[in-house]
Amino acid sequence: MTALTTSLPTQFQVAQVDYAAIAPMLVVFGGAIIGVLVEAFAPRSVRYAAQVGLAVATLVAALVVLVTVSVDAQGVTLERAVVVDGPTLFLQGAILLMSVLGVLTMAERFGGEGADAFTPMGAAIPGSPHEAAALRAGLMSSEVFPLTLFAVGGMLLFPAAGDLLTMFVALEVLSLPLYLLCGLARRRRLLSQEASLKYFLLGAFSSAFFLFGAALLYGYSGSVYLADIAKAISAAAGDFEGLLVPGVVFLLVGLLFKVGAVPFHSWTPDVYQGAPTPVTGFMAACTKVAAFGAILRLVYVGLEANRWDWRMGVIAVAALTMVVGSVLSVTQTDVKRLLAYSSIAHAGFILVAVLAFDRLGVAGTMFYLVAYGFATIAAFAIVSMVRSGGSEASHLSQWAGLGRNHPVVAAVFGFLLLAFAGIPLTSGFMAKYAAFAPAINTGGRSGVVLVVVGVLCSVITAFVYIRLIVLMYFTEPAGTEVVAHMPSPYTTIAVTVGTLVTVVLGIFPSQVLDLAESSSLFLR
Repeated sequence: MTALTTSLPTQFQVAQVDYAAIAPMLVVFGGAIIGVLVEAFAPRSVRYAAQVGLAVATLVAALVVLVTVSVDAQGVTLERAVVVDGPTLFLQGAILLMSVLGVLTMAERFGGEGADAFTPMGAAIPGSPHEAAALRAGLMSSEVFPLTLFAVGGMLLFPAAGDLLTMFVALEVLSLPLYLLCGLARRRRLLSQEASLKYFLLGAFSSAFFLFGAALLYGYSGSVYLADIAKAISAAAGDFEGLLVPGVVFLLVGLLFKVGAVPFHSWTPDVYQGAPTPVTGFMAACTKVAAFGAILRLVYVGLEANRWDWRMGVIAVAALTMVVGSVLSVTQTDVKRLLAYSSIAHAGFILVAVLAFDRLGVAGTMFYLVAYGFATIAAFAIVSMVRSGGSEASHLSQWAGLGRNHPVVAAVFGFLLLAFAGIPLTSGFMAKYAAFAPAINTGGRSGVVLVVVGVLCSVITAFVYIRLIVLMYFTEPAGTEVVAHMPSPYTTIAVTVGTLVTVVLGIFPSQVLDLAESSSLFLR
């Protein structure tokens, strides 16, 4: 008892906080808290405009703070719980930029009172008199905007986490608002609530896997800090070696779930299909950036020393992810499920770059995330515009004739599909090159095999995208003609910016590639 008492600190140790380094996260969380107060006290008539303005202003302010303040405050803070380095700043900047576009698409009203994609009352039973009364009264789910800010705050913290507990907290902070957002769709309410429940239940399982893996690695190394875990692996004392590989496996299961890698992908098509379309685009882009940022930090900082113990397992996951995502996308008849399986395939392509274990692999991963994210938000924004019979044209057959009725919308969507396929002069082509080149150079024989699989799967997905383009331009509609609603400036800005980024990164990628490469060094 005496030894235990003398080993404890005699006084409370105050953590050193570099507020400049964590300022973007503080701005976002502060804006989210203000949004909750606005939701509680602001009159209903001004709530929508106030929440949209507050959300956009918060994200823009956080981005400005990131560029002007945090970039000069790189280092370790909060007693090594948060690490602000090149990859952190690059990924946080990408998340903030994409989140602005995501909020703009969520704010789209198409001439209505509130956001078009969201139910007027999330607590009402679908089809009940309460829901009809809420619709007649002009109610709106403006709480989606502070929820989105909370999710963005968790996303900013996720790739910056320097220990497993902080990483787990960030995982939960970004996930819990998304579970709610997925269940608030205005149309096909039961499908939306089913998607929310599936995402919540499977997400809880993945979080449990992550936490159990963290416990095993703590038992192995005596610490939750990634740098300490790396030192323990390098020392290889041998006392608790049996905890290392199971702990790594459980951690990777928890993180691979968030990116939709096979076999942890079963939630992806159902959630993408049931969630409000702007939320689907926001999740597909921003969550993938945050989750891959956490994976990069975990495997490059904490687990690189024993990568030969688990690398072949992740290689198998990457190959399966590419094959399953591309092959099953061929069989899809719903456009959101098609894009969901496309997202799964893209997760496999990104894993190819992660497994290169090289600075160029980190840079290729980050460039791919930027290229894919902007194109995805623009694509889902267009999906939310295209209607047939008053509701979203979800079935592929409903897209027939879009090129004749709305040639500009069809042309932009077709261009984004070609970018997903990796056609030259699009960001998708340069992203695949940036991801595959490091795998060939430093990934050894397995890297070459993964690249071959990736190229073949890219051909399969190209068939899927081109089939949809042919449907839009060369197929007569069988029933109700498809229409594209006239978007407000919100959606117009999101689609325009996403498309321009896709063009610029396909023709002039060197600036972003150089920035990604110069930002690819982790602090340890």
